[in-house]
Amino acid sequence: MIITIDGPAGSGKSTTARKLAARLGVPYLDTGAMYRVVTLAALDAGVDLHDEAALTAIAARDDYELDLGPTHIRVTLRGHDVTEEIRSMRVNDHTRYIAASPGVRRILIQRQRAIAARLGSVVTEGRDQGTAAFPDADAKFFLDAALEKRAERRLHEMLADGEEVSPAQVLANLDERDRTDSERAVAPLLVPPDAVRIDTTHLSIGEVLDVILA
Repeated sequence: MIITIDGPAGSGKSTTARKLAARLGVPYLDTGAMYRVVTLAALDAGVDLHDEAALTAIAARDDYELDLGPTHIRVTLRGHDVTEEIRSMRVNDHTRYIAASPGVRRILIQRQRAIAARLGSVVTEGRDQGTAAFPDADAKFFLDAALEKRAERRLHEMLADGEEVSPAQVLANLDERDRTDSERAVAPLLVPPDAVRIDTTHLSIGEVLDVILA
């Protein structure tokens, strides 16, 4: 069974997807981590983030891996655990360039499908899972929330991880990501026509999970 959960940053999709996967006992795929690790690799390599060929080449390499489980995802780059590093503001500020790359997106969607085919069942979340990656998924959900609420959630996450950021920085970053995600030419952030849409602004994760399970 393939279950997709799409939505903008801070909508609660990652936490919901992890808890749903744990409840169902199937692996959880955080596709955003794939774009983030490619972003980190590109930044470390010092490549021009507008260089489509260079970005595609980095995405096609085999020096990054994802270890998936029902309650966790660990990401390694060149043998080093970068699970926490890919959540930094440095990566946040540049992921939109990688996400807008047609070549990178094509390669990562292929890898996402290969992972799902190998695992058989998966709860996968991102911004194009129910539209571009798995249009024939067994169940689709789209989570959303007010921008201010999403920024508040993301700020708490980053502060808990020891990242020094201000509320204004997080709000501006999310606002820019919303715009670029919705306007990009390849696989923009859209609500799948057959998805259940859930506004999480005033809902706890437990309440969102109850709606999905029902």
